Amino acid sequence: MKLVIEGMSCNHCKMRIERVLSEVDGVKKVEVNLAGGFVMVEASKDLPKEVLREAIDDAGYTLVKIEN
Repeated sequence: MKLVIEGMSCNHCKMRIERVLSEVDGVKKVEVNLAGGFVMVEASKDLPKEVLREAIDDAGYTLVKIEN
């Protein structure tokens, strides 16, 4: 799934988002695209959108939308 996220601008942001999302139960792979402002997430199961939103919010960023 594709997560469009506001506020990512540097390698520190990339590493923080990767770490936070990798800690979510069921997430298998996280790929951050800083230039595009999105993250591709591969999960082993359906993840509730609120779980992803909460993880991103707690990291200090804003989840704009989720595309499947």
